[in-house]
Amino acid sequence: MNPLTSVKGSIVTGFVLAAIVSIWLTIATGTDVALHHAQLGRWLHIVSGVMWIGLLYYFNVVQVPGLADAAADKGGPGGAGISKYIAPRALFWFRWAAVATWITGAWYLGSGFGDSGAFAKAFTLQPGFRTIGVGAWLGTIMLFNVWVFIWPNQKKILGLAPATDEQKAAARKTALLASRTNFVLSIPMLMCMGGQMHGLPF
Repeated sequence: MNPLTSVKGSIVTGFVLAAIVSIWLTIATGTDVALHHAQLGRWLHIVSGVMWIGLLYYFNVVQVPGLADAAADKGGPGGAGISKYIAPRALFWFRWAAVATWITGAWYLGSGFGDSGAFAKAFTLQPGFRTIGVGAWLGTIMLFNVWVFIWPNQKKILGLAPATDEQKAAARKTALLASRTNFVLSIPMLMCMGGQMHGLPF
């Protein structure tokens, strides 16, 4: 059976290929295995972050405007298919990718960033760790928004939790504002994450 015919098979194949490439690079370059272990947190942070922020951008740039257009199109097919089949699946990956991104980022800061006190230094915005610290704080706020504002309200909107029409209307507004806030915060957050890795002296 071709593993590329399923999402699970594709994910497993990608991770197996990454492991093979990592082992080959370690042998070919003579790199210390401990160095690769230290970079594991960073790599997993990047992979989970791409999933999280990619879905955040999908929701804000594609799905929400598309559903608004579908609702305005009185003769069209509407957005029921998206709301029933796509949104719940996308929100599953979105919220758990957020958790994975935060945990792997904390892991990398705590053990693989090259300084045993990096986690505390980043979150207290110490010199040399301010850029990554600001990024970490922005990511923490975004994680909070996902689990406290976006997901509970999306459950009401999608009918996964009981809610009156008035409650659904309020949930739509809250979820939209929290999602747009995360969309805005993601831009400086990504600047900080990339900036720390590429030598911003803060």
